[in-house]
Amino acid sequence: MGFFKRQLANIIEWDEFRDDMIFYKWHNAEIKKDSRIVIRPGQDAIFLYNGKIEGIFKDEGNFVVESDIIPFLSTLKGFKFGFDSGIRAEVLFVNTKEFTIKWGTQNPINIPTETLPGGMPIRANGTLNFKVNDYVQLIDNIAGVKDSYLVEDVRIRITSILDQLLMKWIVREGKNMFHLQANSFEIGKGIKEDLDMELFKIGMTVTGFNIISFNYPKEIQDMINKNASFNMVGDLGRYQQISMVDGMSSGKNKGGGAAADMAGMMMGMNIAKEMMDTMKETNKPSNPTPSNGSSSNSSSGPNFCPNCGQKNSGANFCPNCGQKLI
Repeated sequence: MGFFKRQLANIIEWDEFRDDMIFYKWHNAEIKKDSRIVIRPGQDAIFLYNGKIEGIFKDEGNFVVESDIIPFLSTLKGFKFGFDSGIRAEVLFVNTKEFTIKWGTQNPINIPTETLPGGMPIRANGTLNFKVNDYVQLIDNIAGVKDSYLVEDVRIRITSILDQLLMKWIVREGKNMFHLQANSFEIGKGIKEDLDMELFKIGMTVTGFNIISFNYPKEIQDMINKNASFNMVGDLGRYQQISMVDGMSSGKNKGGGAAADMAGMMMGMNIAKEMMDTMKETNKPSNPTPSNGSSSNSSSGPNFCPNCGQKNSGANFCPNCGQKLI
């Protein structure tokens, strides 16, 4: 019994089928006329003779080579097998499902920026979906020299060029270096097209490419978070007030005794004073009354009646003698 095959009773099958394996090549000195081939769900079986495809079997089941397989091959290719000496052929089992792998940048990618001469170091991670779609390319470029091929082999192939593709498409589609997640769809779409061209060479196609997140250095991320907080508040002074109120209400000073209580009270008084000063500054009239006490209304009369000396409250005529004051 081999690692991936079992040859008891001339059975041809991928009996140790693994989800992480893309294909497995069954080959033996010969296939007898009483041999049977077993095709499980999610598998295609490809008969190869002298390195060329003779037939592809996609139906799952248990088939007899003599009665089920040979007639099909003879009709399709005009191929005649000699049962007395056996058939020297190979069978390639292909996993037909869609594979999903997680990817991540191997090293930080230094994206060129105007403000940072050395570039902005960014990491990214996400998922990639792919499947086999071209058996000829797969056999010509991979199965011709390998007996099996794993998902890990594809992941290594992809990660070897992914960093360069990320830099290419971030520079092209990353309109704001601090808001790359907002442009992740356009960036991912471009990378998907390039990776699809790369996997096409080995008979596979990319069915999906997603960017889950972009990660900045901690110092840069802290600055982004602080800047977002400032923008939400809209004013640095108000941000400081809110921070102090949060500090008092969070209970950090609990258990500090009288000194902590006094400090909290002082902070509250200072905040109240700052808020009152701000309100006074906001409500101050734009055209204050002149300091000499004269009225801004030119139509008001003198303070005293020139005829009888009666005090005037701004009327146009004296309330005592009726003298016209203006």
